[in-house]
Amino acid sequence: MREGIYSSDEQGHILDCNPAFLQMLGVSTLEELAGYAASDMMVDPGARELEHDLIARDGGVREFEFRLRRPDGQILTVLDSCTVARNPKTQVQHYHGILIDITERKEAEQALQRKQEELRVSVAALKASEERYTLAVAGANDGIWDWVPGAEVMYLSPRWKEMLGYAEAEVEGRADEWFSRVHPDDQDTLRCAFDEHLRGATPLFEHEHRIQHRDGSYVWVLARGLAVRERGRPATRIAGSLTDITERKRAELQLQHDAFHDALTELPNRGLFDDLLGRSVGKLRRQPDYLFAVLYLDLDRFRVLNESLGHRHGDQLLIAVAKRLQKCIRPGDTAAHLGGDEFGVLLDGLKEPADATLVADRIHRELSLPYLLGGQEVFTTVSIGIALSAPAYERPEQLLRDADLALYRAKALGKARSEVFNLGMHALAVAQLELETDLRRALEREEFRVYYQPIVAMDSGAVVGFEALARWQHPARGLLEPAAFIAAAEETGFILPLGRWVLQEACRMLQGVNASRPGEPPLSVNVNLSPRQFRQPDIVDEVRQVLEETGLPPACLRLEITEGTVMEHAEPAMATLAALRALGVQVHLDDFGTGYSSLSYLPRFDIDTLKIDRSFVSNMAARGDNAEIVGVIVTLAHNLGLQVIAEGVETPEQLEMLRDLKCGQVQGFLFSRPVAAEDVPGLLATAHATH
Repeated sequence: MREGIYSSDEQGHILDCNPAFLQMLGVSTLEELAGYAASDMMVDPGARELEHDLIARDGGVREFEFRLRRPDGQILTVLDSCTVARNPKTQVQHYHGILIDITERKEAEQALQRKQEELRVSVAALKASEERYTLAVAGANDGIWDWVPGAEVMYLSPRWKEMLGYAEAEVEGRADEWFSRVHPDDQDTLRCAFDEHLRGATPLFEHEHRIQHRDGSYVWVLARGLAVRERGRPATRIAGSLTDITERKRAELQLQHDAFHDALTELPNRGLFDDLLGRSVGKLRRQPDYLFAVLYLDLDRFRVLNESLGHRHGDQLLIAVAKRLQKCIRPGDTAAHLGGDEFGVLLDGLKEPADATLVADRIHRELSLPYLLGGQEVFTTVSIGIALSAPAYERPEQLLRDADLALYRAKALGKARSEVFNLGMHALAVAQLELETDLRRALEREEFRVYYQPIVAMDSGAVVGFEALARWQHPARGLLEPAAFIAAAEETGFILPLGRWVLQEACRMLQGVNASRPGEPPLSVNVNLSPRQFRQPDIVDEVRQVLEETGLPPACLRLEITEGTVMEHAEPAMATLAALRALGVQVHLDDFGTGYSSLSYLPRFDIDTLKIDRSFVSNMAARGDNAEIVGVIVTLAHNLGLQVIAEGVETPEQLEMLRDLKCGQVQGFLFSRPVAAEDVPGLLATAHATH
């Protein structure tokens, strides 16, 4: 038999056995087991006592399973079918039984149990995972989708459908339910993104696109997914999520809009305008016959309007101008707010150069119409510089530069007009730049001079003072009059040190002249204050300091300020005029009648004298209306208790007419041209002898 058969005494010693039993225990003969009791070979010795007690008590055949340790140390799992043999007095004589090696079976059972436990754990984990997935799908804000590529069926979660405004039953589980709703402009890129991921070109499927909502609008979504594939084989499945990113997209678009648009006017800003202009220049390089134009606009007298009406109304004016500009251009053109009161217009794809000037004319007409601001009608004009595209332009800033030069020319020619850039303007700009550079060095090199033109009393014919006039002894261009450099000095700010120097030189000269004429009535000197000088916060302190340094009495100094200068900032100007008068100096209003209508302000200005502009005096005889204007100015001055000086008197006829009009003082070439400081004493001596 293959099973081991044995017989043992009550103590567990083997009395007899078959060969299979010996083989099972790994021994050859029964004698080898003589030193072993059954309990010695059992891994759990107490099991034998329990087994034998049960058999002795119950009788019959009992089966026991236990682990057996062979003499060589190997452990077996065995099934022992055992019974007891008794003598006539019921005493136990020996046990005998059949031993079956079930080690392999037990190992298989245990392996099976382990597998079953692993399976149970896996099933429990899968169930938990499915529950988590179900909960996640139900509670997630994202829509879930699952698709076998190429199949008609596609799983679309309830949230996926809800995001588009549908109930679950209203959308079938088909791929076309998704793709047919995608915005036409996004369909190709979506399918391309799917295809790239399905063939393994991208590690993750991800795509932003628009998809149509039930109400007909489009919402922005972010689709993400991951394909399932075996190595070297096409994807068999792809699943992922759909997220509504409409708000994020809206915020991004708003940020992008804000970055490239002016917050006040909503027009494109300088950055976007430069970018669009750069694209046009790039197209010009590819197509030399491509024609476009840049218009550079600047509102005339905006600063005056802004300060007189208030900044809030100034902003309203800019907004109104922006809206009118957009009405003047075609849909493909661009109007931009470049900053302050400056605007730019890009006219793309023109048929001929004249089209640019036609648009400029349209802008002039539209912007010259009245604006209603705060219940008040306001008028403004605009100056426009135009630069037309040409193959020579390589960068957008070159076009803007030339349009700006043309704008500068339009301003110089009287404003409220357009000028097209030409190469002469560039040469003029270069010359202007050279002039500004020379200006900065001229004061250090002592190239400036002060010339003096006498002011004569009409009743006595005596010289009562001088007007100080700046001259520049340019090393290359000779002696330059103010018209050649004052505007540049004002624009660059150089007028401030130059103006102080002229004031100082004039006061020093007059103090010396008056000191050399003891017993004679003191003479006065008129010094012009530029707009920039007059607006200095410390102009009063500067005048006081010059008077103290030169020793000239304040009563001998007259400061000339143009009508436009005080009217640009009327309220602050009144305070400055009053402070200057408080020093003891006199203030003259220069070029009266050529600027703003200041008659309502004139009585409020703290001034002493009106100076009649030479443009009225020069044509008094030829045009009777000029004589009437001069007469009105003289009468007005007298009625306000002011003195009057007429400048530009060149003929005896003009002098007589002014005498008849009772003009108090005059100056002009009829008496003397401006002379250098060293010639003043001689001029006074000659005038005194003549008088």
